[in-house]
Amino acid sequence: MFKTQRDNFTGPFLEIVMAAKAAAGLIPPVFPLQATVAVNPYLGMAGKGLADVAARMARVGGVAVTMPRGHYAAKVASGEVTDADIIAALAPGMTLATVKAALARPEPVPTRVPTVADLAAAASGIDWPGIMADRIGLWAASHFDMGQALWQAARGRSAFDAWRGFAGHDLTPEIEGLTSFATHVAEAPDEAWPALARSVQALGISAAEAEVYFHALLHGLGGWAQVARWKLWEAELAGGSDDTITDLLAIRLIWEEALLARYGDKIGAAWAAAKAQMAAPLAPSADDLVDVVLQEAVERAGQRRLADKLALPPARQADARPVLQAAFCIDVRSEVFRRALEGVQGGIETVGFAGFFGLPLAHRAFGSVEVQPHLPVLLNSAMTSAPAASSKPLEEAVKIAARGTRAWGRFRQAAVSSFAFVEAAGPIYAGKLVRDALGLKGGAAAPDPVPEIAGLDAETRVATAAAVLGAMSMKSGFAPVVILAGHGATVTNNPLASGLHCGACGGQTGEVSARALAGLLNAADVRAGLGAKGVTVPADTRFVAALHDTTTDEVTLYDVDGVDLAVVRGWLAEAGVRARTERALRLPGAKPAARAADWAQVRPEWGLAGCSAFVAAPRNRTAGRDLAGRSFLHSYDWRQDTGFGVLELILTAPVVVASWISLQYYGSVVSPEAYGAGNKLLHNVVGGFGVLEGNGGAPRVGLAWQSVHDGAGLQHDPLRLSVVIEAPEAAMNDILARHDGVRALFDNRWLHLLAMDDAGQISSRYTGGLVWEAFATPNKAAA
Repeated sequence: MFKTQRDNFTGPFLEIVMAAKAAAGLIPPVFPLQATVAVNPYLGMAGKGLADVAARMARVGGVAVTMPRGHYAAKVASGEVTDADIIAALAPGMTLATVKAALARPEPVPTRVPTVADLAAAASGIDWPGIMADRIGLWAASHFDMGQALWQAARGRSAFDAWRGFAGHDLTPEIEGLTSFATHVAEAPDEAWPALARSVQALGISAAEAEVYFHALLHGLGGWAQVARWKLWEAELAGGSDDTITDLLAIRLIWEEALLARYGDKIGAAWAAAKAQMAAPLAPSADDLVDVVLQEAVERAGQRRLADKLALPPARQADARPVLQAAFCIDVRSEVFRRALEGVQGGIETVGFAGFFGLPLAHRAFGSVEVQPHLPVLLNSAMTSAPAASSKPLEEAVKIAARGTRAWGRFRQAAVSSFAFVEAAGPIYAGKLVRDALGLKGGAAAPDPVPEIAGLDAETRVATAAAVLGAMSMKSGFAPVVILAGHGATVTNNPLASGLHCGACGGQTGEVSARALAGLLNAADVRAGLGAKGVTVPADTRFVAALHDTTTDEVTLYDVDGVDLAVVRGWLAEAGVRARTERALRLPGAKPAARAADWAQVRPEWGLAGCSAFVAAPRNRTAGRDLAGRSFLHSYDWRQDTGFGVLELILTAPVVVASWISLQYYGSVVSPEAYGAGNKLLHNVVGGFGVLEGNGGAPRVGLAWQSVHDGAGLQHDPLRLSVVIEAPEAAMNDILARHDGVRALFDNRWLHLLAMDDAGQISSRYTGGLVWEAFATPNKAAA
């Protein structure tokens, strides 16, 4: 009936294909554990506002996208949110009285439309959704394995083909009551699209309900669908495509088809009603609109508080050459350390810039053959780096030792030797167990050899250096020492550790980027050519790479032979003490170093919890203000930005990355069952790419509850990010008009855009459609 080549589908089924691809686009990707980065869980829905997404997610998953009413009521009762905030956030046709009345009653519980599996479970008393999740999960853990398993599934097969091979021999569904399921699978078409077509016809799915239904099925697959979406993300970034996620949809539909065939006489009417619900137009309810107004009001209240802090007298500008400059990642954790460092000694200046320092590197680590991206996942690598050539003899020895270590590890874990190994060698590990339990680690490992950027000619080297310094608004006024500080996090026994590293570095630490840039900027040929590019670097200036450990607030300096940095080290150490003291108020009971070394610690640090604002402006606009580790701080002076190319980069890269972080924290708090990683105490690594909560099901995604909650209350207030930029409104409008995806984030209120004037005050608010309005002063807003 159906053609075997998917590209030959025409007519009504083409609409089904488009609906399947559209549903796949609504699923956010999840990145592997080795390089975890924050992902906006609403990524595919940025073309709609929060109220519309509330209506969709209620229907497809029973998922709320705002906080319970009690959360907002408490903020109103405490005075944190004023009537003026609510009035300013009102949608057309709404009144303050309407919102206040809604606050007094509980929010309705979102109810999703049932699938065939849900209806079959209700009719039979058999947990078909659970059985299906277990059987798909058992297969998927093997299929997606990234090297954790000693015996891996055959490679080179599509997901659909591999699953048919598994399901055709899996008798569990039949034992549970789904008779002839293996035969049903065997008789399905051997390609995913024809199989999907057969299932759609059997289920009676029309184009009207297809997208919502497909979205519901994929959403129900949880982390498996997001792993598949990551494969598509990676393929698209390289200019290709990948069908894994639509293969999963076809698999899920075959289950639905089989269950309808088994229980159709009992659930036929209920299934018809469910399809009618899926086909109904998606529109926000009155409660959805109220909840979005309340969320907007809380965010406006936060903007008032930020404006209050920015309204403080400006920090005193240094008249003389700074004694030290230190460039940190824009990460909110850097804000605490930067403020502490500037307070240690007059004449210290700090700079904020994306932690990959503008170098789109793919780096091969010392002793490895793998190349890892060290840049935002939005971008493709344009440069490669590797350990310095002088380290090659030592590297060969390291590779040989690594092969021996891997072989020993596989011997210890293999089925034929693991028990004998424990019997014979287990007691030898008693000492290690005691040391690890007490947090008694050895000394810090020696750093890898200096990374070198490959393949750049002399002109490109100079142009790259000038472009990076220009983007940092650093063209003159350099200190004798300029620190380039990437960041990473030292934690123990934490499969989600890379999520605490640098998001701008693709889930790696910022060490490689900082060291590569310092080497480039210290090179004699580059320094000689910078003057012609309008960058004046004194001959005595030395760029020093560093790594800021965000768990311990210690700073490691690299490649500093021949430079006396004793005073600088003292300043950094004092700043670390001050930063740790401030952070201890939120993480009491243990020293940061102890937390970093404790293999039972579920809260080694708070990561980016609390993030609520992004400020792109000269540092004197924020210096001296206590922003409480809640703001991304990007140094930017539009007066140096001819043509606004740097502003365009800020809006299209760092702001978007920050939005992913902000919205991941938001989703993990407002919808922890859908977009959070659950309880860390129950995590088990699956396939090397994700974590299960327990021993089965789908991978959990987002942030663990312990990363946003201290056991008594939330440590992250879910707010959509407020982006404050000191630049002309016309320049920002021009950029938004040319970047539809970025504009959609602001037009649909996934981000707020605020302009700062020449006095450093928030002066106007972007309202959408390239239109701005005056920003009410804190006093006026609170009146």
